Amino acid sequence: MCAVLNVSRSGFYKWMNEKLKETNYQKRRRALLLRITWIFTDSYCRYGSPKITRILRNEGWIVSERLVGQIMSEHGLRSCVSRKFRVNTTDSNHDLAIAPNVLNQQFKTTLPNEVWMADITYIPCREGRLYLASIMDLYTRRIVGWKLSDRMTTDLVLAALEQAHASEQPSESVLHHSDRGSQYASDAYRGRLEQLGMQASMSRKGNCYDNACIESFHSVLKKEFIYCTKFRTKAQAQQAMFEYIELFYNRKRIHGSLDYLSPEQFRTQFYNKKDK
Repeated sequence: MCAVLNVSRSGFYKWMNEKLKETNYQKRRRALLLRITWIFTDSYCRYGSPKITRILRNEGWIVSERLVGQIMSEHGLRSCVSRKFRVNTTDSNHDLAIAPNVLNQQFKTTLPNEVWMADITYIPCREGRLYLASIMDLYTRRIVGWKLSDRMTTDLVLAALEQAHASEQPSESVLHHSDRGSQYASDAYRGRLEQLGMQASMSRKGNCYDNACIESFHSVLKKEFIYCTKFRTKAQAQQAMFEYIELFYNRKRIHGSLDYLSPEQFRTQFYNKKDK
């Protein structure tokens, strides 16, 4: 083999001896790199060092966030977070009835389907602009209903509400919190909430913190998915949105406020404890 590859036998044995002398530190570092790379790739290049560190620790690794960040930096593993860009989707300049701020930034709940939070965000697409209406269960942070459309109408938010109700079928009254957008303040939407036995709650004027949790979801959605993806057609955007929300965010993406579980894992954990 040495003759064929034009390598001296002494050089080959020297190389072999050096490989055998690989320290335990080097072996561990190499194994750690392989695992970090796998987790990073499995998250579609969306996880940074904090989340990867937490996953590694759950797997039994004794590792610091600083070391994980250093290894990722050395090997060009950078999470795909894009710039901030905001399009205003809230039209609060209307004469429709406004519900009181019942939630009042009380974001700690004890049960699934106790509080739902709703919002609309803009989705850029080369074939034409799109709007996403989302409904989040505050306890599990799970997106229980969503709808994508090219028009920001009451029908859009009603479709998301109907999907959420059909999916969850809450047995108790749900507190539904949103901003003061005309779609949520419309007679049709407020009437449907009443038919479903839900109580309406709305943010104070110009106070985005009153709807912070669903705003946070839309911020994450944009920074790690929407602005890193080029949607050529509306059909492509619909399919990609389904994959992100239903297959990645709800079922896979770990969440700091959920003890680093995904919304679906956190929901399952709750019902398993309840059954016991």
